[in-house]
Amino acid sequence: MRDVTIIAAEARARAGKGTARATRLKGRVPGVIYGEKQTPELISVESRDLLKELQKGNFFSRLLNIEFDGKSERVLARDVQLDPVTDRPIHVDFQRVGKGSRIRIFIPVLFLEQDQCPGLKKGGVLNIVRHEVEFFCQPDNIPENISISLAGMEIGHSIHISAFELPNGIKPVIQDRDFTVATIAAPIKEDEVKPAAEAAAAPAAAAPAAAKK
Repeated sequence: MRDVTIIAAEARARAGKGTARATRLKGRVPGVIYGEKQTPELISVESRDLLKELQKGNFFSRLLNIEFDGKSERVLARDVQLDPVTDRPIHVDFQRVGKGSRIRIFIPVLFLEQDQCPGLKKGGVLNIVRHEVEFFCQPDNIPENISISLAGMEIGHSIHISAFELPNGIKPVIQDRDFTVATIAAPIKEDEVKPAAEAAAAPAAAAPAAAKK
């Protein structure tokens, strides 16, 4: 079981733009906790605390305990709204996670032993189709990542989800096909890059000439 991150919060009495604005002026981020057929609870968290957790990575795939008013809510972060100018969080949504519940969650993918991959040594490129894969799993069994070794893989090799040794209790949401997670692609030759660049530039060069007519 992964460690659970604890975030201190405060209850909010009311919703609304005015109340949310006042909360942000105090250096706090308004938020809501919902789910498990319970009444949504309005909260706020310190902006610095939320930024710290966001910067750690995997924020949406980590179990969190939100502590306020002498109680603790086990949750997953589901959405963080960012200011379009400052890129700072302005609202956060948390979903309650009950014991025995089954959740859908995106898990990061790691590609190990790249230095032992013949395809990459020959100039191939690791083409990652899915940096994260969505799974069904139990809250107490959320893995930090799924990983696979690239040792021995040649150019042209496709890595499908079936190649991963998945932890017990997790299943891909997509189950009707053995989907591709990454490939070892052939390197792009210089004589292929130039014609492609010229073809892309042609429409832009033609536009001014057409405008003069």
